[in-house]
Amino acid sequence: MLNLHKTLKWLALGLTMTTSLAHAQSYPNRSVKIVVPFAAGGPADNYARFMAQRLGDELKQSFVIDNKPGAGSIIGTDFAAKSPADGYTLLMMSNTQTVNESLVPNKPFALMKDFVGIAPVNYSNLMLVVHPSVPVKSVSELIALAKSKPGKLNYASSGNGTPYHMAGELFKFMAGVDMTHVPYKGSSGARTDIVGGQVDVMFDAETTMAAFSREGKVRALGGTGLSRSTNLQELPTVAETVPKYEATIWLGLMAPKGTPADVVNKLNAAVRKIVNSSEVKTTWAKQGAVPMSMSVSEFEQYLNADIAKWANIVKVSGAKPD
Repeated sequence: MLNLHKTLKWLALGLTMTTSLAHAQSYPNRSVKIVVPFAAGGPADNYARFMAQRLGDELKQSFVIDNKPGAGSIIGTDFAAKSPADGYTLLMMSNTQTVNESLVPNKPFALMKDFVGIAPVNYSNLMLVVHPSVPVKSVSELIALAKSKPGKLNYASSGNGTPYHMAGELFKFMAGVDMTHVPYKGSSGARTDIVGGQVDVMFDAETTMAAFSREGKVRALGGTGLSRSTNLQELPTVAETVPKYEATIWLGLMAPKGTPADVVNKLNAAVRKIVNSSEVKTTWAKQGAVPMSMSVSEFEQYLNADIAKWANIVKVSGAKPD
């Protein structure tokens, strides 16, 4: 009887492994949706579309984008959280989601409880820009102007909890200034209004704002990396005026909790193959984006560390959702 029990146990284990392997081999057998909880035209949307094309080529199936912006990414993220955990609905996320874990505690989901990380995609520095009508040409002059007019200058962001919002809050805290936050439903609207002069200041991704700066539509004051961007060597960092200031935007893919591990691992391998290719590295470098490559477990550790990092910044800066 004991031997029979062992035999049945091994048969069951073998059947499970065979089923899992077959699932991984057959996935995906229909189109996969990537939910982007941000408006079209921003970095998350642009790189989601890039990754959708490359994942489709790699996995021989279509990957389609579903933009669901609103409430600082919460609407689209909640939609993804409540989708079937079968690998056919993915979430393109950013550090907006890790910020919101502390900035917006009363959400209808919890990131690490309702999602599993697949892989990071890339990160890029931001740029601190002003409309040309703002009478400043350096970070120090902006700080002086803001201190002379507390609360009068405003800065645009793509919504509460987004990297652009938190970059502004971190700047206010570290520079000791008061500026009014103007949240938009997406980065495209904020970008349009900084170019149009409806708002004074904005932190935006280098990958999207550098072109506006070169065209003279905005005046760039500083980059938000700890060192100068390789593409913008003439642009000082904010940290050269505000020591240790740093703010970036990073992107990654997640799936609803319960998505089969073999599917998550297959997607992780595909993403890492894409971002580690020399062609992609070269293309992204010209845009100011740096590929990120991690295993599933490494990405989980990264997510938890980023949540803890932003929880501390939210606490010390006093940042609130507007």
